[in-house]
Amino acid sequence: MSQGRVEGKVAFITGAARGQGRSHAVRLAEEGADIIAVDLCEDIDSNGYPLARQEDLEETARLVEKYDRRIVTAKADVRERAQLAEAVKNGVAELGRLDIVVAQAGIAPMGSNGNVQAWLDVIDTNMLGVFNAIHAAVPYLQEGASIIATGSAAAFMDFDNMPAPGADPGGQGYTVAKLGLSSYIHELARVLAPKMIRANVVHPTNCNTDMLQSEPMYKAFRPDLEHPTAEDALLAFPEQQAMPIPWIEPVDISNAVVYLASDESRYVTGTQMRVDAGSYLKFHSFHV
Repeated sequence: MSQGRVEGKVAFITGAARGQGRSHAVRLAEEGADIIAVDLCEDIDSNGYPLARQEDLEETARLVEKYDRRIVTAKADVRERAQLAEAVKNGVAELGRLDIVVAQAGIAPMGSNGNVQAWLDVIDTNMLGVFNAIHAAVPYLQEGASIIATGSAAAFMDFDNMPAPGADPGGQGYTVAKLGLSSYIHELARVLAPKMIRANVVHPTNCNTDMLQSEPMYKAFRPDLEHPTAEDALLAFPEQQAMPIPWIEPVDISNAVVYLASDESRYVTGTQMRVDAGSYLKFHSFHV
């Protein structure tokens, strides 16, 4: 049952057709928000697993409407700012305002085997796509608004055995993109703080979505096997967390998103919030 933690607010969410994005849309709706939901709804050639489809976005809309909330959906590519600007404009025209931005859309073209296009696509989607979503939304934001970007525990990892330069452009680009958006949000928070608009990053560890449950990701965790299965990867997934679990669930991230979107966090800005089951603890000692 809704507790109304974001009652009356409107949230713009990218990558909303499935996975974390859908979960965020549903949790925010459960807490009283109306939703502007966008997704690409087609594949990107360099990415080694299927992306969401139009019917997935329609299912997100159905789930949001179960909570008697309004939702405006659009097929839009985060790599194209004009498409996002049009989606936001239409959503605000119908729903009346914009209070929350969740820049969530992302891909993980792991195991790209020297394919430079994978680097370009993951940078354009995971980093520039965040910039595009936020830049399309900022003109509509007022005092009290909240911007939330999805980072990754990968942004904090010290890799002892990095792949050779150029060996896995997609995987390397994924980390670069998450580092880049994290730095950007830090500086954006500084710029927007005088306007009482907040900006934060949420950093998940392994999250139980189609991105994680994919052959390229299984191979990333079990490079010792030519064709690892989900069962093979399950043995390796816990190595990324200090807590002995293979992954977290999308709702674990959504709960953090709801907090950062609500007035409960009205003075929380510029943070790098880790929902990582202690992944950071495996790579870093305490420091200030």
